Amino acid sequence: MFKKVIGHDNSEPARSAPPLPEIRHPESTLPTYGSQQPAAPTRTAPAANRNILSTDVEIKGTVKFTNDLVVDGKIEGEINSDGNLTVGENARIKAEIKTASVIVYGKVHGNLTATDRVELKASAEVVGDIKAKTLSIEAGAIFVGKSTVGTPVQAPTQATAAAQPAPKPATTTAPETPKQGTLAGTVS
Repeated sequence: MFKKVIGHDNSEPARSAPPLPEIRHPESTLPTYGSQQPAAPTRTAPAANRNILSTDVEIKGTVKFTNDLVVDGKIEGEINSDGNLTVGENARIKAEIKTASVIVYGKVHGNLTATDRVELKASAEVVGDIKAKTLSIEAGAIFVGKSTVGTPVQAPTQATAAAQPAPKPATTTAPETPKQGTLAGTVS
C-alpha cells in the first residue's frame, strides 16, 4: 500500500489535502426494530453546501445543483443552477452554462450566462459567448466570443406589443380598369 521512494527528500513536511466537508444524512424514516436507536443527526459544516467534482469525474448530460459547485473534471452537456460555479484549472467543460455566477480557471467551450458575475482567471480559456451583469478578465486569460455585460434594456414583450395598436397599412390607389360595356349603334 505504501511505496518507498528512493531519493525522495522526506525533510519537507507533507502537504495534507483540505478536509472533506461533513455530510449530513437525513434521519431515517424506516421503523427501528429491537434495541436499535436512530443515530443523532450530525451538524453540517458551512462547507457542506459546496459540491466538488474532482479530476477523475466525467459527466455527459445535464448538471443541476444548488449553492456552490467546484468542477475539476469533464462535463459535456448543460449546467443549470441558481448557485455559483467554479471551473477548476484541470476542468474541461463543453456545455451551455446558466448560473448565478461563474469563476473560470480551466477550459470552457460553450456559452456562459450568469445573472450576476463571470470571472475569467489568468489560466482560463473560454470559447463562447458571455452574458452577465459584470465581467472580470485577468491578464493571460483567453476569451474568444462576444460578451453582453450589464443589465440590458428589455425589448417589448408579446403582451405589450399586442396592447399597442397595429399600424394601419398604407393605402395606394391603383389605376382604374376600363369598364366593359356596349357601344351605341352596334348590333349585338
